[in-house]
Amino acid sequence: MNSHFAETLRKLRAESGLSQRELAKRMYVTRSTIARWENGSRLPDAAMLSRLAQCLGVNVGTLLSAAAESDESPNVIMVDDRKVVLSGGLPVLEEVMPDATVVGFTRPSEAVEYARGNRVALAFLDIELGKTSGLDLCRTLLDINPRTNVVFLTAYAEYSLDAWGTGASGFMVKPITPEGVREQLELLRYPISTGGTSR
Repeated sequence: MNSHFAETLRKLRAESGLSQRELAKRMYVTRSTIARWENGSRLPDAAMLSRLAQCLGVNVGTLLSAAAESDESPNVIMVDDRKVVLSGGLPVLEEVMPDATVVGFTRPSEAVEYARGNRVALAFLDIELGKTSGLDLCRTLLDINPRTNVVFLTAYAEYSLDAWGTGASGFMVKPITPEGVREQLELLRYPISTGGTSR
C-alpha cells in the first residue's frame, strides 16, 4: 500500500473542497480510479501526477515527493567500521523492520555511493568511523536526500550534544536493542513504514 501518497492526496483534495467524483471529472478518470489512489492500492503515473497537481492547485513536486515516499520497502542502512557491531546490529534492525531493505557498511564512502543510487529512509551511523566522522557522513547523506532520518550510534553518551547539531532524528548508545530501535522509530522526523509491531 502506498499510504503516504494516499494520505497526501486525500488531504489536498479535502483542502480543495472537491469530492472524489468532482476530482475524477476534472481529471477525466473514473471515481474508482481516485478511490484506488486514495486507498493506497494504486499510484498515478507521471502524466497523471502532473494533471492532479494542476487540478488541486499544488506544485507537482509535492505529489512527486509523496509518491516517492510511498515505497513500502524503505532502505535502511547501518554504518559502523567494526564488522562485529554490524553483524550484531543488522539482525536487530531486520527483526524490528521486516519490510525494510537493511544494508550494512563498514566504509562511509560505500554508504554514500549507496545513498546516491537508492533513496535511504533511515541511517544508523556510528559517530567514530576511523578517520571519518559520523557527523560529517550525516551531513553528506542529508545533502543527498534531506528526508533521510539519521540515528547516531555510539558507545559514548557525551557525543550526544554534537550529534544534535547535524539535523539527525535521534541518538542511541550501543549496543542496539529491539526496544531501543522501536523507541527511535517513534521519534523519526519523517515516519516510515517498517512492517514491525509495536511493543
